[in-house]
Amino acid sequence: MPDLPPLSLYIHIPWCVQKCPYCDFNSHALKGEVPHIEYVQHLLRDLENDLPLTHGREVRTIFIGGGTPSLLSSEAMQMLMDGVRARLPLAADAEVTMEANPGTVEADRFSAYQRAGINRISIGVQSFSPQKLERLGRIHGPDEAKRAAQLAEGLHLRSFNLDLMHGLPDQSLEEALSDLKQAIALNPPHLSWYQLTIEPNTLFGSRPPTLPDDDALWDIFEQGDRLLTAAGYQQYETSAYAKPGYRCEHNLNYWRFGDYLGIGCGAHGKLTQPDGRIVRTVKTRHPRGFMQGRYQEKQYEVADAEKPFEYFMNRFRLLEAAPRDEFSRYTGLSEQTIRPQMDAAITAGYVAESATHWQITDKGKLFLNSLLELFLAEE
Repeated sequence: MPDLPPLSLYIHIPWCVQKCPYCDFNSHALKGEVPHIEYVQHLLRDLENDLPLTHGREVRTIFIGGGTPSLLSSEAMQMLMDGVRARLPLAADAEVTMEANPGTVEADRFSAYQRAGINRISIGVQSFSPQKLERLGRIHGPDEAKRAAQLAEGLHLRSFNLDLMHGLPDQSLEEALSDLKQAIALNPPHLSWYQLTIEPNTLFGSRPPTLPDDDALWDIFEQGDRLLTAAGYQQYETSAYAKPGYRCEHNLNYWRFGDYLGIGCGAHGKLTQPDGRIVRTVKTRHPRGFMQGRYQEKQYEVADAEKPFEYFMNRFRLLEAAPRDEFSRYTGLSEQTIRPQMDAAITAGYVAESATHWQITDKGKLFLNSLLELFLAEE
């Protein structure tokens, strides 16, 4: 029987003031008021239905994502957090993150969220350029972004994060680095710095803007990475940087192939059972169906043949070395099942192996898709 990995909880709030043209997350532009209390009641019922899959395990981290969770009233947030604590054992030092849009950040409401138990805020800044923000369909300006960061710092939370994008439409190297310098000046303990990608089923997908070419993107990444390192940030995941001691525990649990309950519209869950089965859950995407009590869209078991790819797809996003014994503990498979693929990855120079660990190399990071393809189940 495998060890049960650490357990996290993800809660999805599906509404936004307006839909951004690059966003392929499950978010819906508001028509009228957010049904605050009613939605929280459905979230808690959804949670109750999934409790048998958790076997009384303690929750180490919570992440409230969206959409725009900061549209939720402070009363609804208090009710949600009280409801979660009443139903699940929560670790005493649990990290509880909430995503926020700078355009919906209000000082009074933030301190009320903090009283409800939120101890980490992730602020979706994306850029400090008014023109780029407008192009991205954001409802805030640079001043609101800076005010939100200063507010988060003044609350003396456990931590806060700024989300920043690069590779924006028609973005020059200077513009990208200017955004980064302004973010660093706000001194967030954690920075998510990721490249804009054009996703299908988005406005940008149907009318793609002109993005910087690969050479320009590489220059942005290389010089940005140097700026971040010089400012005391350490890269620990493909697009995540943190000051020492401030890595996002919730995301680390995802990348280490930990377990997570997913509640709310479109949320995904992964739950290892005591008999070694890995159960995945997917919730109803649209608020209308979800709020009629139809919470679960599907639930299925991960086949043994799929487990190596799923494990390494997560594990190799992290720059830290992966303990070799963890593969067997979290998948229930012996290392022998992946020996030929791992040998091929080592021969190709994608992975370095020691007696106890696997470490993705610089080449492996550069050719991550080729590395992961080695572990795909054969059709």
